[in-house]
Amino acid sequence: MAVHEHPHRSSGFHLPSFRRNRGASTSESAVSALSDTDTARAYAFASLRLLTGVVFLWAFLDKTFGLGYATGSGKGWIDGGSPTKGFLSSVAAGPMESTFHDWAGAGWADWLFMLGLLGIGVALIAGVALRFAALAGTLMMALMWVAEWPPAQHLSDGSPSMSTNPFADYHLIYAVVLIALAAASAGDTLGLGRLWARLPLVRRSPWLR
Repeated sequence: MAVHEHPHRSSGFHLPSFRRNRGASTSESAVSALSDTDTARAYAFASLRLLTGVVFLWAFLDKTFGLGYATGSGKGWIDGGSPTKGFLSSVAAGPMESTFHDWAGAGWADWLFMLGLLGIGVALIAGVALRFAALAGTLMMALMWVAEWPPAQHLSDGSPSMSTNPFADYHLIYAVVLIALAAASAGDTLGLGRLWARLPLVRRSPWLR
């Protein structure tokens, strides 16, 4: 009796199926990893945005109400104190030393400085108008950098400046952080950035994003 061997179906079935599943799994894993990376990046930028916003808003509150930290109790803006007089009058180096002395305690300087702190702080925490906040914050940080003038090794009276770095200091770092947050649309996560972007005024004027 002749014995007819039937083809081994499993050998032709499993290998192609295995390859297809492996390819799909690799593709899905890559997409999942990319999605996880994007999510982690978004939350990292959102956290940085919120913390930076607290820095600016806290400075406003402390200088306004004299909370007893950088601004002593009873010396707040509402108590008649000047948010700019102490800092600007103590400038002792740099090309704008005399100019900052003239600005120290001026009403317009106090208002601009405090409104800047408040506006930038609120914008960062809410996640809106980050481009405008980056522009205003960078200008503010640049002026404060010039006021401290890190390149100077000696103050105008000849004493050591005690500068720790002739270029990079925290003012420049804050400026770069503000620009990075605006560029990354950091207000879209844990913020109102997406809703803000849908407003008709913001759509017509993208720089308000």
